[in-house]
Amino acid sequence: MSLKERDRLAVFRRVRDDEITLVEASGLLKVSYRQAKRLWQRYREVGDAGLVHGLRGRSSNNRAAADDRRERAMELCRERYPNFGPTLAAEQLAKRDGLVVDHETLRGWLIAEGLWTPRRRRRRVHRRRERRSCFGELVQLDGSDHHWFGEAQPRCVLMVLIDDATGWMWARFFAAETVRAAMTVLREWVGLCGLPRSLYPDRHSIYRRSDKAADEIAHRTGKRPLTRFGEAMEELNVELICAHSPQAKGRVERVNGTLQDRLVKLLALEGITTIEAANGYLAETFLPDHNGRFAVAAAEAADAHRPAPSEAELAAALCPARERRQVDKAGCVSWRGRCFELTGSDATPRRRREVLVRQHLDDRVELVDVTTDRVLESRELAERPKAEKPAEPSLAERVAGQRGPTKPAADHPWRRSFAGPGCAAAR
Repeated sequence: MSLKERDRLAVFRRVRDDEITLVEASGLLKVSYRQAKRLWQRYREVGDAGLVHGLRGRSSNNRAAADDRRERAMELCRERYPNFGPTLAAEQLAKRDGLVVDHETLRGWLIAEGLWTPRRRRRRVHRRRERRSCFGELVQLDGSDHHWFGEAQPRCVLMVLIDDATGWMWARFFAAETVRAAMTVLREWVGLCGLPRSLYPDRHSIYRRSDKAADEIAHRTGKRPLTRFGEAMEELNVELICAHSPQAKGRVERVNGTLQDRLVKLLALEGITTIEAANGYLAETFLPDHNGRFAVAAAEAADAHRPAPSEAELAAALCPARERRQVDKAGCVSWRGRCFELTGSDATPRRRREVLVRQHLDDRVELVDVTTDRVLESRELAERPKAEKPAEPSLAERVAGQRGPTKPAADHPWRRSFAGPGCAAAR
């Protein structure tokens, strides 16, 4: 008997012994007089067992339907959602199969069937950092290298940008984490939201130079030399903060862990195995749903993003490669095994003319005059033009032609045998 039922038993025993009336018993039990009469009648007919709830120990009337739902859910989890977590499996069961099951109920079923093992991780406790107050005040950036399309497919990188204040996210797949990948995903963010005030990546060599030469320069001058990505952020006036540890940018690290579980399984369900198809699925389906469910409102309604610069200024800053070269006498510029020739009015020869070679995100290469900052007219040559030989022979060729070939004399030391008398005389 429950505690409530034992209290009723004590009250009705007092009624039985004529210590109190049934009206007084109803007041003590806080039930109506009619309910007290019904309980008293059952107690007189059955005894103490009459006060126990009639459904105690009996299965629910909906037990058969619940068993059918459980069997169907477990069958679908085995066939279509193996290794899915309870929350993700419950979402897919409702979305794809029309079977609505609470994720905690499904968790118990999966554990009982041996299809899910709870993972308990002992984590080091870090001091929690408060979110930034405005959208665009700080954006975290990270690349996650993983088997996104299954173990049979090659690894690739998911470049993730997430706003610190709201958790709004943008991501895109690339073959590797490179300067081009970081600049491409940042340019897409700028097109969607504007220029963020600060960018918060890790200490990858893309974002921060950590070689000995850079350390020596930083120690001597107090300023560390910038990478190509760092130069672009300086031109765009975006503060670049390189985190000292993964825990410092925990928001994007936790999102990467979630994506490596959820996104991998959703891509497998959709049958996506290429970077192009995965990027389309991210932009059209996954990211709108993720941001709609998990993004939160910022503490302040103001948007801290700055307006994006002009397309020309943005393209000039976000160049994966940018190097200085000198124009040779033939009006050509050599760069990474390629040759570019100045054309039109820019082909006028000038002494020690220096140009800036810029390679854009679309692989377009342009030459810019360092002095005037003007884009020069140029074309790429299939091969570098060979220097033409002068019509008249050089001085060395003329001297060699007049003197002709000479032979050593018969008594020249080169003609003596090492075993002959000359060798013995030399001793």
